Amino acid sequence: MVALVTPFREGRVDYPTLETLYRIHARAGTDAVVVCGTTGESATLTHSEHQELVRHAAGFFRSEFKGGGPALVAGTGSNSTHEAITLTESAAGCGVDAVLVITPYYNKPTPAGQLLHFKEVARAASETPVILYNVPGRTGLKMTLDTVLRLAEVGNIVAIKEASGDLGLASEIIRRAPQGFRLLSGEDNLTFPLMALGGSGVISVSANLVPEQLKRMVAFGLEGRFVEARAVHHALFKLTEALFVETNPIPVKTGVNLMAGAPGPGGIPWPDVGEFRLPLCPMREESLALLQREMAALGLPVGSEVGVS
Repeated sequence: MVALVTPFREGRVDYPTLETLYRIHARAGTDAVVVCGTTGESATLTHSEHQELVRHAAGFFRSEFKGGGPALVAGTGSNSTHEAITLTESAAGCGVDAVLVITPYYNKPTPAGQLLHFKEVARAASETPVILYNVPGRTGLKMTLDTVLRLAEVGNIVAIKEASGDLGLASEIIRRAPQGFRLLSGEDNLTFPLMALGGSGVISVSANLVPEQLKRMVAFGLEGRFVEARAVHHALFKLTEALFVETNPIPVKTGVNLMAGAPGPGGIPWPDVGEFRLPLCPMREESLALLQREMAALGLPVGSEVGVS
């Protein structure tokens, strides 16, 4: 699954470019596209922009792919339960395939509060599957094993995007969660080891640049072909490190723009995805040079830079 960047042009969401990205990932064989996540600069979207982006994506996927393309996952989390419910109800009403719900950031609820929060959001999702998102580096809050296992018993909570970096926690979730509950990597450089433990895939930042390679690695992992999967992991490792040399999504959005105009999957030219929204800003020169070097090492095109608005 790709954690998709959001294109902005002159301060607004650039929908034609979003549609190009959707088509690229369909041609690349990406299993699901995640919109309005961290990589999509969701924290800078207004509520109306967030809901409109999801509505547009759902309508486009129905009309363009007609059930034959990637699944659509919408980020609908918030540190306000009321706000998360509103966004989740809106996304579920649009017919998305799943929602991704981050742990409440800043106010850092106790495990009891987390249980109440996620159960209320899951209720609002109705029959739409819910993916939990554990990313303490962003939220200041790490979910406990007990909290995850209790939430895994909720009927429509089907998976967790695990980005704590704790392989022990991930291993125990995989071992002890109910049958059918999936663990997805939320850190690209840990996808291979997590799949070796029994993980089911990744919601990937790197897939914005190398979707076909990520697809291949995950397919190898799911088939138990870990020698082949490890080879792809090693090949992509330095690029992934470069994509996190500064705050995500600064490097990955820059990387997409460096490829603008070059042919992507299916021969579709990579688009320019526009500017960042403040407080995100362009990369430092030394970081940009590192990113260009690692992209070039993989044969990816490198060109101009991304702006800021």
